[in-house]
Order: sequence, then structure tokens, then C-alpha cells
Amino acid sequence: MNRLLILDVVGLTADLLAHAPRLRALGEEGFAAALDPVFPAVTCTVQSTFATGRPPSDHGIVGNGWYFRDLAEVWLWRQSNRLVQGDKVWQEARARDPSCTTAWHFWWYAMAGDFDFAVTPRPAYPADGRKIPDIWTDPPDLKRELNERLGPFPLFDFWGPRAGLPSSEWIARSARHVLETRRPTMTFVYLPHLDYDLQRFGPNDPRIPAQVAAIDAVAGELIDAARADGCDVVVLSEYGITEVTDGVRINRVLREAGFLRAQENLVGELLDVGVSRAFAVADHQCAHVYVADPEDVPAVRECLEGIDGVDRVLDAGGKRELGLDHERAGELVAIAAADRWFTYDYWLDDADAPDFARTVDIHKKPGYDPLELFLDPKIRAPKLKVAAYLLKKKLGLRGLLEVIPFDARLVRGSHGRLPERDGDAPVLLCSRPEAARERFRATEVRPLLLDLVFG
Repeated sequence: MNRLLILDVVGLTADLLAHAPRLRALGEEGFAAALDPVFPAVTCTVQSTFATGRPPSDHGIVGNGWYFRDLAEVWLWRQSNRLVQGDKVWQEARARDPSCTTAWHFWWYAMAGDFDFAVTPRPAYPADGRKIPDIWTDPPDLKRELNERLGPFPLFDFWGPRAGLPSSEWIARSARHVLETRRPTMTFVYLPHLDYDLQRFGPNDPRIPAQVAAIDAVAGELIDAARADGCDVVVLSEYGITEVTDGVRINRVLREAGFLRAQENLVGELLDVGVSRAFAVADHQCAHVYVADPEDVPAVRECLEGIDGVDRVLDAGGKRELGLDHERAGELVAIAAADRWFTYDYWLDDADAPDFARTVDIHKKPGYDPLELFLDPKIRAPKLKVAAYLLKKKLGLRGLLEVIPFDARLVRGSHGRLPERDGDAPVLLCSRPEAARERFRATEVRPLLLDLVFG
């Protein structure tokens, strides 16, 4: 049985590989292949396909979140592995050889899984409203060990306006510690760094090559340590990020057409999904549109097809075609035009926006919001505003850190659509040349990993 490091370098494409000498050398020594993702090409969906070898129509992860019909609530970024339906690669490996162990390191759905070792971000939320960086580990003692060795996980460098390299550096160092002290058979590691500036600036921005080189150095150190310890290496990516120019305010159109309802509240307007005839869960360039009454589907589809920036609307047949026909999916699924992405906002006047809209709050927002990567350029002294907020917190006062903008044109990169050219597609690199092929489908990653482990 061979030990294996599986490294997810998010956003890495064939074009960007030109700026990553350490990763490129791995592909030259072993092989490099194009990787065809599933739709939607978003984190939770693609990672679940890697793990199960199945499309979302089978494993049920239709996006980074969806509408939970029985709760009448939209939830994104849940963490229970039990949401992923079907057997997983580590379960098959353990069935083949009970001594096979797995470390699941910052890949999604780490909690409530049958991993041998798991580490995932899990902030603490005290009753006074604070958010404190923290992690969840299995076994629990691993948390104390990592915190003592590396210091607290830099959560605010993992997501938000400050998101950048320190979080990926911490993840890589902690993964190396687990590799060296636990020696798992399969070690899955997620390095998110490229995701941030590719969305902020787009892949053609002159600042991008330096960011690729930075994550290349981090990945290279981890790869060297793993190989020195006898591991083979697979590097892959979930998607490529392409240039966009503006957002598509899909929920505002549905509201203006009378399909979506909002409820006035002391914190602003809240999306009322339980009584809406139709609404969209926006997720990058994919939007699941949930329609309460089947008789409304044709009218909602006609409405969606008339929106500027909507490229295609999938009905039941279209969902089957793309492997997305699962009960968690919307009755309709909208795909954005190549240069657009879907916003989640549903209010018609920014003065009516809920209080969380201008903050970083991935759990309250009923859709993905990449504007959380920005500080509002209209704020004259954003650092001073943040400092004043932190001072209030230290004094025990409550407040909102309202620094997130509403201008969708700030976002310059997005993903979710299937790639139109190989240069924009994710890649798969492997240290073992005998496994070489020119391209792999995302559903073929699981059997590749098993072949590499068992020979």
C-alpha cells in the first residue's frame, strides 16, 4: 500500500501553471493532465465528486448550499459529511485494507465523517456576538497540538477582505505536522489562496503571477516533505476562474415580477423563502431557482430567460444532461453568461438591505457573496473604521463591521460554468508517470487515487 498526498490548489489552471515552477516540475517528472469538472464547478460540488466518483445527481451536493425545503431555509457552507450521499474513496480504501488511514485537512464536509484525522475551520461564537477564530479537529486533542505548535488558525485571512496567503501557509504547516506525526495513508489538503485575488482582480491582472508563485512555494515545501517521507503526490484543482464584468441581480428581477417575497424586520428586509413563489440561491455562475408551484415553472422560466446576463436555464431535462437532477436542486437552474455572475441580493432599495448585507456573514446570507472579499471603496478611512469597531468590541460594546460594498462590478473573476477552453480548465498533476493520461473527468479522480494507493 502506497501513501498519497492529495493537494487541492484551488483555481490552478493550465494557463496559470506557467507561473508555478515547483508544481510544473512535478508534472514534468510525472504527468500533467486536463481535468474536466462537473457542473456547477464550485468547491463543495467538485470536492464531493472527487470523493465519491459520482456526479451531483448521485451524491446530492448540488452547490455550496441549497434550499432545505423541510426547514424552509437556505443554508450554505454546512460541514457535516453526512450530507454527501454514497460511499467515499477512503471508505473503499479501508474496506480493501483496514490499516488504510485518511486525513481530511480543510477539504469541505470534514465534520461527522469517519476519517481517522480531520481539521476544519470552526469559529467560536460567544453569546456576546463576537466571532473568534478556531478549528474543529478529530481527534479533539489534535486541536490543542496544532494551536500550541502553530498558533491560532488565521480565520480572517481565510475569508473576508483580508483573505490571503497566511491561511494557506497555516494549513500547509499543520498538514505537514499531521503527515509527519500520524503518517496517514491518504492525506487530503486544501490550499485556497488563489481563489481570493482571482475573484478580486480576474486571472489576467498583472498581480496574479506573483500570487501563483506564492502558493507554488507553499505547495512545493509540502510536496517536498511528503515525498521525503515516501508519499506519492496528486495535485488537482476544482475549477478555473475566468474574467467577469458585472453581477446578475436575479432575485431582484424575480421580486419585481411578483415571484419573490421579503419580510420587513428590525434588521431590514429578509428573504421569505417559505412563502415566495420562486427565488434563487445564487452560487457564483450557477443559481438554483426554487419554484413552489409546478404550474409557475413555465412563467418563471420565461422570466429568467429574459434577464440580461442569463445564458441558459435548465429544466428537468437540462439538469439530467448535466448530472444535476437531484431533489436538492432547484426546479430550474440558471447559468450565467461567461462574463457575468449571480448576486444574492433581493431588496429593491439598498436602504432596505438587512444589517448583515454589509458585513462578512457567510451563514446569514441566502447566497454566495464574493463582495465579502472587498472593503467598500466609498469608505474614506476603512482601516480607521475597522480599528474603531475592534476597540468597541474590546470595551464590551456591540456593533456591526459594515464595510462590504454592494457594487457587483468590483468582482473581476468567477467560476461555476464548465470551461470553454483547456487553458481555463483545472489541472491534475501526479508524481507517478505510469498513471499518465491526457485528461481526466472529475468522476475519474477517485479510481485514480485508489490505483495509486494500491498499485
